[in-house]
Amino acid sequence: MNSTMLDSGMVRRNKEKKKRPAWGVPKGIVLLAMPEGWRTSVLTESGNLCGRLDVPIDTTPQGARAAAAVMVTELARDFHDTDVEVSWDPPQEPWSWTAQVILIAENEPPSPGAEG
Repeated sequence: MNSTMLDSGMVRRNKEKKKRPAWGVPKGIVLLAMPEGWRTSVLTESGNLCGRLDVPIDTTPQGARAAAAVMVTELARDFHDTDVEVSWDPPQEPWSWTAQVILIAENEPPSPGAEG
């Protein structure tokens, strides 16, 4: 493959319009402390997205909740052009947390401490 072909392929990829993901706007989060690290399940309008939370295994629960809130906030903004607020529910188990993800009205500032 010559450099002209590579360059034209790169140009095509860079000009592609960013596609919206098949999954919907986040509506909730489940955060689990597992022996192998922190896991999340992001509940959306069209299903769940599950995976590992990209934090060190020894991250505190408060740190993991903050990281999960930032992750979901950025996903909503980057992929759905919308702002959300994450509100954590009181824990039912010492290894499990849930949060509600709420759309923020355009002119409404987020409530203090909503992401932690």
